[in-house]
Formats: sequence, structure tokens, C-alpha cells
Amino acid sequence: MPSPHRPHRPYRPYRPLPRRISLPSWLPLDGFILGLVGTVALAALLPVSGRAATVTDGATTVAVAFLFFLYGARLSTREALDGVRHWRLHLTVLACTFVIFPALGLAARGLVPYVLTHPLYTGLLFLCLVPSTVQSSIAFTSIARGNVAAAICAGSFSSLLGVVVTPVLVALLLGGSGGGFSADSMLKIALQLLVPFLAGQLLRRWIGGFLSRHRAVLRLVDRGSVLLVVYAAFSEGMTRGIWHQVTPGRLAVLLGVEAVLLTLMLTLTSYGSRKLGFGREDRITIVFAGSKKSLAAGLPMASVLFGAQASLAVLPLMLFHQMQLMVCAVLARRFAARAPETADAAATADAAGTGETGAGAMARPGTDAGGAGGADSPDPALTRV
Repeated sequence: MPSPHRPHRPYRPYRPLPRRISLPSWLPLDGFILGLVGTVALAALLPVSGRAATVTDGATTVAVAFLFFLYGARLSTREALDGVRHWRLHLTVLACTFVIFPALGLAARGLVPYVLTHPLYTGLLFLCLVPSTVQSSIAFTSIARGNVAAAICAGSFSSLLGVVVTPVLVALLLGGSGGGFSADSMLKIALQLLVPFLAGQLLRRWIGGFLSRHRAVLRLVDRGSVLLVVYAAFSEGMTRGIWHQVTPGRLAVLLGVEAVLLTLMLTLTSYGSRKLGFGREDRITIVFAGSKKSLAAGLPMASVLFGAQASLAVLPLMLFHQMQLMVCAVLARRFAARAPETADAAATADAAGTGETGAGAMARPGTDAGGAGGADSPDPALTRV
């Protein structure tokens, strides 16, 4: 008999709440990547031209200089030099980044024009010349229980040398496509990349604390700067009709070529480090630091080195970046699953936390190479080992 105080309610079967839709853990598609895609779409729909393009170019020049100033201010030269004692590992990573990668890029010249167009090959070769990542290399090394301290130093060395080595390699290997060794182009590189970087290094002693206290704000500045570079480059590509040279079929072929390139580098770093006699933790560091490329450093460099052709030059790098995150996320988890039982995951995570000062200030989640927040960072779920 129903209660007089509580009206009778008909029975309703229990219906579970729908599960929240989320990306799989092996698919590290973060918000910054979505921002890049949105920026490219905006440039395709609303490209700047005329006086607005002139203002955008000026803002891009300032943004790139400021970005490299932050790179220099966040990179601790002292902490990087402390890692010199592990010189065999660092030389191996640098050889992979600035010797083996460029050699494979030059070998891909045989794919032109039957497989790749010349502009896409130029972008592929540029991809092979940029420095390695910092943040994602450290994150994946930590997940796989590798040598995190060595990953911090290896990424710092690569970023430091890349400011000088990448423009020189572009001038040597790409010739007119990258501006060559003309006095004007080299002066532009020095003023827009090298001078701000050195200024950041010199002022780090006084502004390092300020940067550490305002990481969230600076991360937005970093991301905004990179997105502005992408918007300016793709807008100019649209107004000049460059994007009509790329078809969906060509993009699919480019993805296939980059998949082969990443497979070769992962194989070479894995078996090569074993042949060189490195221990398990060091081999993990070499695999992740030696097989990856920095989108954060490559985008602003391309805007300086390629000018109007920067949109096609950075396309292979953007695709390779997302591919390397997805593949390395899977590899890191497999390394962790095969780690010895004595491995202390907590200690590894604490080691990664040392990146909050010195060279690791660049290696904080959401940044790479000291800036470009999130450009090279995996999904936060990946750090939960």
C-alpha cells in the first residue's frame, strides 16, 4: 500500500550514464595540435593580404625573436655542461640528430619527382635538420624508465647547437631554397635567432626567477607566438597559390615516406645503441632523444629561413611531429612493461621533476625547447605510469 505522504512512482529500470568519450591513451593529440590545425584552417579561410600582411609579418618577426630570447633565458648552460661526463651518449644523440637524419634526408632526394614534389622534399629535408625535442623526449624516457637526467642534458645540447647548426645545414644542403650563404640571409638569421638567444642566456641570471614564477603566462605567450608564425606562413602560402601544388594523394605519400623515416631512425637508435654497449636506461634515452624532431624550434626557424615558402616547408615537420608522438607513446609503454622489477617508477618520476630548474625549466610539461608550449608535449595521461 503506497504511503499517503509519498506519492507512488512507477518503477523505472536503471540506465547507466553514458561514458565520457575520450581519446585512447596511445593517441597523444593535445590541445596545441588542435590549435595548429585550427590556425591552418583559419589561414585557408581568412588569409591576410596587403597592409594587414605587412603588419602580420612584422609581428611574426618580433614573436620569433622573443621566442628565441625565451629559449636562451630558460636553458641552463651550467646544467648542460654538467652532463659532459656522459659524453658518449650525448655524441650519439647529436650524431643521430645532425648527421644520420640529414643523411637519410639527402637519400630521399631520389624520390623526386616521382614520389615527392620538390617543395615537399624541401620540407622533408628541413625536417631532418632541426634539433631534437626536449619535453617529449624526457616524458617518454621517464615513462619507459630510462635515464631521465641524460635525456635532459641531451635535449639541452641539441637545442643549444640547433640554433647555429640548423641554419648552417639549411644553407649548405638546401642552397637557394633556404637562402644560401648570402650576407643578408646570414645577418637576418643572426639578428632574429642567435642574438635574442644569446641575450636570453646573458640575462638568465636576473630573469630566471621571474620566468619560473610566471610559467603559465609564458606558456600562453609561447603558444601564441608559434600559432602566429603558422598563421603568417600559411596565409602567405594561400595568397601565393602554393597550396594548389599539394593534393590529398601527395599528402598520403608524404605520410608514408615519413613513416619509413621514423621506422629507420627508431631501428638505428635501438640496435645501434645496443651495439655501442650502452645499458638499458641509456639505450632508452638514445631511442627517444635521437629519433625525434622539435616542432617548437622548427616552426620559427622555417619562417626566417624560407620566407614565402615556409608553409610547405613546415608541413612535413607538423605531420612528423604528431606521428612521432603516437608511435613513441606506444613504445614507451612497452619499454615500461618490460622494465626490471627493481625499477622504481617513483624515483624515475622524481628524476623528471629535476627539470623544474636549470635545463629542465625547458622540459616542463607543456613546453619544448624552452617554449612553444605543448608543441612537443604528449598528452598528460601519458605521464601517469
